[in-house]
Amino acid sequence: MRVLVVEDNAFLAEMIAEGMRRDAITVDVALDGVSALRKLQFGDYDVLVLDRDLPGMHGDEVCRRLVAKGLLTRVLMLTASVTVAERVEGLSLGADDYLTKPFAYEELLARVLALGRRVQPALPPVIERAGITLDTARRQADRDGAALSLTRKEFAVLETLMRANGAVVSGEDLIEKVWEENAGYDTNPVRVALSRLRTKLGGPPVIETVPGAGYRIAASAPSRQHAAEAPGSPETPGPADIPRSADTSGSSDSRRAGR
Repeated sequence: MRVLVVEDNAFLAEMIAEGMRRDAITVDVALDGVSALRKLQFGDYDVLVLDRDLPGMHGDEVCRRLVAKGLLTRVLMLTASVTVAERVEGLSLGADDYLTKPFAYEELLARVLALGRRVQPALPPVIERAGITLDTARRQADRDGAALSLTRKEFAVLETLMRANGAVVSGEDLIEKVWEENAGYDTNPVRVALSRLRTKLGGPPVIETVPGAGYRIAASAPSRQHAAEAPGSPETPGPADIPRSADTSGSSDSRRAGR
C-alpha cells in the first residue's frame, strides 16, 4: 500500500509517516496543498491522508481536484472540526472517511488499511498462496505454519506479489508501490530484497523471475507439503532409494553355509 500524508504540521506529518513505515506501508509527505497535487499527479497512491485546514490551497480544494481527475486514491480527511455539518461538508466533497483531531494512531492506521482494501480488488485481510499466509492487518507472515521474520520492505514486496494473484509485477512497479519517492527507479534494491525474501521463504521456491518482465508468485506454486507429496521429490524416496533388507537366502555367507 502507498500513502500520501498531507499535513502542514511537519512534526505530526513525520510522526504519522514513521508509524506507517513501521507497519510496512510506503509513505510520502507533503506540507501544503500545491505540493500534494503535484505528488498525486505523478504518484500512484492508494490512500491520501489529508489535513483539511491547510494554508494556501485548502484541503477542500485538494479533495475537489482529486475527485475531478477521477483518480482512484481514497481520501481520509483530518480536521479539528467537530460539528456534524462540517464533517458532512467534507464527505460531500468526495472524502471517503473522516477523522477528527486529536486521534489515536491505531485508529488512523485501521482506517487507512480499510480504505486501502477498497482500492485493491476485493481480497480478505489474510491472503494465502503456495502455503504462505499473510495477515496484512497484524503484519504477520508464515509458511506452512512456520513464522517468517520479515523486514518492512520484505513484507511489502511479498504482499504486492501475493495481491497480484499470479500476474507478473515488474521491478519498476515494485519500486513504485514499496519504496518512497526518493528511491528513483534503480531496481537494485528490489533484487536485494527479493534475494533475502527468497532465502527466508526457503524451498521449494515460489517467487519466479520472468525474464524481461518482472516477478510473480504463480497461482500453481507448490507449498512445501505438496512438494513433499509429489512423486520423485527428494522427500519421497523411490524404490531405488530404499535400503535393501538383509537377505539370508541370497547372501554370500548363506551360500557358503549351504555348500
